[in-house]
Amino acid sequence: MPEASTRPAVVPAPRARSYAEVTELRARHPEAVAAALADRVRRPSFVPEDGRLMVVAADHPARGALSARGRSDAMASRTELLDRLRAALARPGVDGLLATADVAEDLLLLGALEDKVVIASMNRGGLAGSVFEMDDRMTAYDVPGIVEAGFDAGKVLLRIDRDDPGTVATLQACARAVTDLNRAGRVALVEPFTSSRRPDGRVVNDLTPEGVIASIHVGQGLGSTSARTWLKLPVVEDMERVMEATTLPTLILGGDPVTAPDATYESWRRALALPSVRGLVVGRALLFPPDDDVAAAVDTAVSLVR
Repeated sequence: MPEASTRPAVVPAPRARSYAEVTELRARHPEAVAAALADRVRRPSFVPEDGRLMVVAADHPARGALSARGRSDAMASRTELLDRLRAALARPGVDGLLATADVAEDLLLLGALEDKVVIASMNRGGLAGSVFEMDDRMTAYDVPGIVEAGFDAGKVLLRIDRDDPGTVATLQACARAVTDLNRAGRVALVEPFTSSRRPDGRVVNDLTPEGVIASIHVGQGLGSTSARTWLKLPVVEDMERVMEATTLPTLILGGDPVTAPDATYESWRRALALPSVRGLVVGRALLFPPDDDVAAAVDTAVSLVR
């Protein structure tokens, strides 16, 4: 039997070299997306050899959530967001992307997803601030789409409000997604929260240790198997006790921090020292740092993961 080649895979040239070319391809040659997916250099496994993951997240806009660090329109410009994502994905040690199809395919055409893990965001139907926010339906990727794209995982957001009847539909949809992803040999990344609706209509997440622990137990019980299920959790107080609630591999989310970057990084460092925490999935905190230096923020996060 011939020995396996150790030569690096040939990275295909980007289909587009500018945002104008992305639009032109979408208008005249939409089949370029499928061609780029077929040619994309993929990683051999979801988890690198060191067992750690550093993923950049960009699925908030699809839920109508465009704010970051106090700017209500921070992610309103798609080209600015893509600039920041390309800068982040190009940094050494960044493993991949979490996004909806519109963002992922723009980056794909621009050649930014070669040799990257891709986590497809699935339920974006619970639009931020809507009366139906808890009925968070699957309006983005589905499991067949994830498989056809050759992506590695699907992510579901599960906000649990015991006073909102929309929660049960979301529970059912997320459970079905977890089962189908596992059966398809894809990782199911579950992001659970215990949530409630304030008198002014805002949905807020319970970030007490008790609230996160309760959400973990509901989230990790979804589906007919948990063989390929991972969790995506916030950093809260008493993380040692919180992480005792699960044996599932876990990625820490960044959220939209209100503290100084040094305090945020220290909280991530402490969480990453726990055995079941395997990395970070961070979007706004790294894409919109206070000093606007995306590369430096990402490099700091990578140094904490590895």
